Amino acid sequence: LFGIVQGGVFPDLRQKSAEFIANLNLPGNAIGGLSVGETKDEMHAMIEVVNEILPKNKPRYLMGVGTPEDLIECVRRGIDIFDCVLPTRLARHNAAMTDHGRMNLMNAQYAKDEKPIDESCTCYTCQNHSRAYIRHLIAAREMLSGTLISIHNIHTLLSLAHQIRTAIADGHYEEFAYNYLENLRNNERNNQ
Repeated sequence: LFGIVQGGVFPDLRQKSAEFIANLNLPGNAIGGLSVGETKDEMHAMIEVVNEILPKNKPRYLMGVGTPEDLIECVRRGIDIFDCVLPTRLARHNAAMTDHGRMNLMNAQYAKDEKPIDESCTCYTCQNHSRAYIRHLIAAREMLSGTLISIHNIHTLLSLAHQIRTAIADGHYEEFAYNYLENLRNNERNNQ
């Protein structure tokens, strides 16, 4: 049972809510009401307000946040647990998550591309199906396309979580976070 801290983007309300929830002495604490339209800077600021108050020895769960960038930035700010519909929602809209950014598999460039979504990925989808096959499924409106992309997207986030845990355990999280985010930014610039 986790208590949920609310308060929008108002530091005073977040502080009051965090103090109340922290005093309930629950097994863990959730942070809700973020990733609903506020800027990333506002979200980060509210997490920082809350993290100064919530007990350090209990898990902190950020509700509804799930981009790779958000995982990296929010772990930096003390978040332990995430959940989000994003991996499956993106899949239903033909988008695959990779360590290099998003890939729209409906794009014509993938029609004859026999490579997997991500050549370094070990998920079922990447080990067994090509971009061309998945694009064919999308064009044919086969629901299997969303399932295969969902498998890949969830695997990608789980792999990122494993990399985050390893970097923390090895004592080089900041270096890992910097390199991961730089890689994403560079790929976004190259794909524009």
